[in-house]
Amino acid sequence: MREPRELYTSSGVPVPAGLPLVAGLTGFADAGGAVSQMTEFLRNELELEEVALFDADELLDYRARRPIVLFDQDHIGGYEPPRLSLELAHDDLGQQFLLLTGYEPDFQWNRFTAAVLQLIDELEVSSTTWMHAIPMPVPHTRPISVTVSGNRSDLVESMSVWRPTTQAPANALHLLEYRLRQLDEPSTGFVLLVPHYLADTEYPATAITALESVSAATGLIFPTDRLREQNREFESRIDQQVAENGELGKLVHTLEERHDAYMEDNGLRSPLTDEAGEVPTADEIAAELEKFLAIRRTRDEEQPGA
Repeated sequence: MREPRELYTSSGVPVPAGLPLVAGLTGFADAGGAVSQMTEFLRNELELEEVALFDADELLDYRARRPIVLFDQDHIGGYEPPRLSLELAHDDLGQQFLLLTGYEPDFQWNRFTAAVLQLIDELEVSSTTWMHAIPMPVPHTRPISVTVSGNRSDLVESMSVWRPTTQAPANALHLLEYRLRQLDEPSTGFVLLVPHYLADTEYPATAITALESVSAATGLIFPTDRLREQNREFESRIDQQVAENGELGKLVHTLEERHDAYMEDNGLRSPLTDEAGEVPTADEIAAELEKFLAIRRTRDEEQPGA
């Protein structure tokens, strides 16, 4: 393996030792736009100083995820290069932390992981917390739950509502967490369980839950008033659509019953399964989502000026 350090360029910004690292990479299974919204919120709300910039030409498949250009009438007026960077930030109370955001690498996962581990070691990072979100058959009328992984048993015991033993497609940060566990370095992965019928939307509640989870793991504090206002408006529109469609209302009511039974007594079946105890297939979840989107499109077309 080539030298991992050659994958990034250091800025020389001084970084205090012992800061927590918060990570969220986009590109795979970002249900509800949880990671993209969380990272966009942090990048817009906080002052950031670049610590290290990773080489996109080494890590990114440009043909699969094409950069954006601005075509201005008769010429290219702008180009947005893809970025994967480590930055120094501070929360609402002035507490400093490190933020790793950007695209999920398409190539060289082992070398990328080794490079991040080098940075974690050199900067004496105190803990690593990362975020992921998947679609599951849960209702939007209940708080978003999380599955917690890593080696922080206190967070697993207090926050993880569903602890399956299963195989699943990996995110690059799964590999980072796996290596950190081997090194006995503190690490926490949060998997948000997002209502499957909202998985293809930008659901503000996911960003709020993501930030609250980061706070639980690190003690960092973030201002979320704007996100909460956006979420109230978003859920008001969803509730209106549910009220106007009996089939969708029945689906949400069934999910609520399963969720409430499970949360009342964890000895009962998981709210993520059906009456036979089976987790819905990807095709079944996709069918429900397509049905929901079709209902929404029909309603929008019926409204004047939609």
